[in-house]
Amino acid sequence: MSPSPVLGRDLGGPPRLWLLLGDKAGDNAQVLELARALGEPFAIKRLVPRPEWMLGKPRFRPSLAHLDPARSDPLEPPWPELAITIGRRPSMAALWLAERSGGRTRLVILGRPKRWPERFALIIAPAQYAVPEAPNVVRLQLPLLRPDPERLAAARERWRPRLEPLPRPLTAFFVGGETKPYRFDAAVARELAARLSSMREGGTIYASTSRRTSAEVARALREALPPGTLFYSWRAEDPPEANPYYGLLAFADRFVVTGDSVSMVVEVARLGRPLAIAELPVRRDLATRVGRGVARALGPDGALAGLGALVRRAGLLGFSREIERIHRYLFASGRAVRLGEPFPTAATPPADELEVAVARVRALLAPAVPPPADEPAPLVS
Repeated sequence: MSPSPVLGRDLGGPPRLWLLLGDKAGDNAQVLELARALGEPFAIKRLVPRPEWMLGKPRFRPSLAHLDPARSDPLEPPWPELAITIGRRPSMAALWLAERSGGRTRLVILGRPKRWPERFALIIAPAQYAVPEAPNVVRLQLPLLRPDPERLAAARERWRPRLEPLPRPLTAFFVGGETKPYRFDAAVARELAARLSSMREGGTIYASTSRRTSAEVARALREALPPGTLFYSWRAEDPPEANPYYGLLAFADRFVVTGDSVSMVVEVARLGRPLAIAELPVRRDLATRVGRGVARALGPDGALAGLGALVRRAGLLGFSREIERIHRYLFASGRAVRLGEPFPTAATPPADELEVAVARVRALLAPAVPPPADEPAPLVS
């Protein structure tokens, strides 16, 4: 690959900060948002999984074995002082990097570490992750996601001729895809389409699928949504300007977002416009039900929280994710409703927690302050 870009203020020499990015745009956007707010030069290291690990989950350990070396940026000395990452696959590389640097490189992770939380200098944990309180944990209500203002401005100009004349209200329907523990098949798609159709008050519905939307779900939605619905099916070969996502963020009057996609839910909530979350049903199989029950019992607020902490310290258990925590916060604060309920007439954007995270990361990069020249350094016995 070509050399990784170095962004931020150029102070000379290799940057003290690396960003270890994976193949998920929503994850990468959070890391970039934090890094840009720091104002520190940084190098981007793009890490591409091998084909079998694009969707599969490699065994979690400090390793680069799950990465495609021909398509990933090399991780070589001089090592940075700090590396920021997110997600299972990039954080495996981050742990490998920390080991190879002899402990020189400290790690920051957004979200949850799969295990070994003590190996991370800082864990920035939004509400959907059941990460217990600890000195190296900073809690946020929402992930560090927001629509990119430059892309939003460009999309507003590009999509104005197509979206501005449409009959109002313009309802954007953003569709994600099946992810554990939810079920999202053709039957669920038809049910969501019926609920959305029943809320229609004239105007225009514009549905837009995403990378994780299955062909089965896209086909069912296209057939079940009301006549006249505009529909975009995501395709890998499409250029970015063909995707109406940012255009709809700029022009839609109200939004419906499937609840599996934290990134789309949060980006819409940041706009402060009416939002309905289409919650997906949880799978009913025994493994899913037992797994969720055990995770809740062993979580920080569960009946077996003490046992859970012991098992995590042994590296045998990770931290569970519960997307419904994000939904509940948005419902309780009046920033969203469940699909089928009347859209909120007004909503205010959530509080910006970026500076909270920035302050904690900045403290990790702060150089040690030497004693004044006229004062002797303290003696160490």
